Amino acid sequence: MNLSSILTRLKIRAKQEVTRRSSYSGLRAKSREVREYAPVSDQKPIIFFDASTRLDGLSLNAGFAILSAWSLSLQGVPVVHFVCSAGLKPCVLGTNRKDAHAAPPCANCIRQSEATFSNSQLSPFTFQPDPIFDQALEPLDLPELMTFKHQDIPLGELIAPSIRWILRRHHLLDDQYTRDLYKNYLRSAWSLAGQFEKLLDETNPQLVVVFNGLQYPEATARWLARRRGIRVVSHEVGMQPFSAYFTDGDATAYDLNIPSDFQLNQAQNEKLNAYLSARFKGDFHMAGVQFWPEMSQLSPEFVQFAKGFKQIVPVFTNVIFDTSQPHANVIFDDMFSWLDHILDVARNHPETLFVIRAHPDEARPGKASEESVSQWAHARQIKRIPNLRFVPPRKFINSYDLIRMAKFVLIYNSTIGMEASILGAGVLSAGKARYTASDVVWFPRDKTAYFSQLEDLLQAEHVEVPAHFKNNARRFLYWQLYRSSLSFEEFLEPDGIWAGYVKLKKFEWQSLLPDHSETMAAVSDGLLRNGDFMLKEERE
Repeated sequence: MNLSSILTRLKIRAKQEVTRRSSYSGLRAKSREVREYAPVSDQKPIIFFDASTRLDGLSLNAGFAILSAWSLSLQGVPVVHFVCSAGLKPCVLGTNRKDAHAAPPCANCIRQSEATFSNSQLSPFTFQPDPIFDQALEPLDLPELMTFKHQDIPLGELIAPSIRWILRRHHLLDDQYTRDLYKNYLRSAWSLAGQFEKLLDETNPQLVVVFNGLQYPEATARWLARRRGIRVVSHEVGMQPFSAYFTDGDATAYDLNIPSDFQLNQAQNEKLNAYLSARFKGDFHMAGVQFWPEMSQLSPEFVQFAKGFKQIVPVFTNVIFDTSQPHANVIFDDMFSWLDHILDVARNHPETLFVIRAHPDEARPGKASEESVSQWAHARQIKRIPNLRFVPPRKFINSYDLIRMAKFVLIYNSTIGMEASILGAGVLSAGKARYTASDVVWFPRDKTAYFSQLEDLLQAEHVEVPAHFKNNARRFLYWQLYRSSLSFEEFLEPDGIWAGYVKLKKFEWQSLLPDHSETMAAVSDGLLRNGDFMLKEERE
């Protein structure tokens, strides 16, 4: 490394440290202000737990949690933060994907927690070894670890989504690393469980708020609370910049209960059209990530090639380890099982051009899939199938142009299925998506019904798409964008260093009260009065 590179790295680190210190200062100052003006109350507390949101720095979800907690405190609601103090060996984000026993970066994480939760009521948890528990784990292979229960707690099942997420694959390898990591997660979950049970005993909370609900620390806490009949709310990033989604259900499923009489008026239709116009050009961000750095048109060569077939059927895939996948796998065991069946269908229909599109996030730097559609395509030698074309994740073709050329569209549970319905295309879904319950696409009840409908669509001279699909898709998307996505933009802004990480804006403490913030009104109504966490009035 030359001198210039060394100096550049030193400057970046110096800037990062200045950002950290400034963020810490802002968090401490605001927390002191909240403590000063928070009224005292003897009502039952609310427990917040979000260990999986971040390590060093303030992530979006960590920001949503602390701001919501401050709002509750200012309303006289006691809040207790269950906070990791080197209590996970390792946590999910602190996992070394090469060394299952490497220590997570606890020092920086604890330093962040000290700033975030200063002046708040804390219940820190540490790692507590249990030799008897370790002995029970020692002889287990991977299948046994995945189904492992201890004192009736299905720990192996609770941990599986985190293992899949951090290893970037669905089908886990039964190797030494995976077994060691699984055991370490199990040890951490069991250690956490005992301390969380004690906190529940001591506080008898009115409810528990967790991040995501699928990452293993929060999943364990949620399971324990629900076993006692305690209400649990989970949250995730929403569909708008700096927005959150809160729910009594599963935040990663993003189920919405849209009133049956809700219809878009002219102003709402125009608002949605403006969003879709940008989206169809690839201008889309979520959780601080831009998924489409560019979007190119379909090449003349492809268009000419496609003319040699009777019809075109695009096949849109998902990232296999995404936290939406456990909810999606209701017809097929997983997405790859579905894709294998699609290959058989393609071979039986040489008149149809099938275009399999890998999700662009599959190759995101730092989060690339270890079990990818690209690998599957290579292993299955799909290049040898004349009527099948594969579009890799880093080829940013305009998928919407592909939809416009299609006879109908196949998806697993991708958001593009809803968008295809908005464009007027018929969509056959193989997995449960956030919108399938809203009658937006065809979603058969089982495999037999799925392939029967797929065959009918391929054989039909013309695909008749129910008119209500498009209308319901627009209703769903509008509700998702402008009612369920609670904007925290008044309080948060990018920290300028890490994508998806934020810092506090300058704002008065009164802004956190429901009377001054429609977001805090929705959060408070949902948490304290069993509301639906939806905005009551639209932001115009």
